[in-house]
Amino acid sequence: MKKQQSGFTLIELIIVIVILGLLAVTAAPKFIDIQSDAKASTIEGVKAALQGGSKLVFAKSAIAGKQKNATGGTAADSQVTIGGLIVETNFGYPSAASFTAIRSATLVKTDVAAFAELDESDWDLTTGTGSFTITPQGIAAAIAPTGTNADTRCQITYTNSIDANDTPDIVTATGGC
Repeated sequence: MKKQQSGFTLIELIIVIVILGLLAVTAAPKFIDIQSDAKASTIEGVKAALQGGSKLVFAKSAIAGKQKNATGGTAADSQVTIGGLIVETNFGYPSAASFTAIRSATLVKTDVAAFAELDESDWDLTTGTGSFTITPQGIAAAIAPTGTNADTRCQITYTNSIDANDTPDIVTATGGC
């Protein structure tokens, strides 16, 4: 009488493992989008850098007694020096209208890097009226009211404070990352 053998042979097991491995390599990246998560986390990090830098500028303004002055008066009324650079302020916080670049060839007072450490090779700056938007390099900015099309944007928007009792709005949109 012959005994019936049950189970898989070694070659059958190896073939199944190879097929599963190929499926995992091709399908996993479609289900796990690590790159967009990384961009969204970086956006949140830049927001934190802008908040910290603007609070440093406000502290310097408060020490100098300039925290209640709006941009537009005399330069001495609304400017503070941070790291040897003059930063234009609006009610003590950095004035969005005064920034024209993340960092120029030589750091100047119109650079966001005067109060937040950012690298121009990674970020683009788009200026608006009383605000600026920072996006990852190569992604177009969409200057729009807060909440408008937030699911299609990947950016940080800094908007000036509106009075002496207000802080600037620093809003992130990460739906399009």
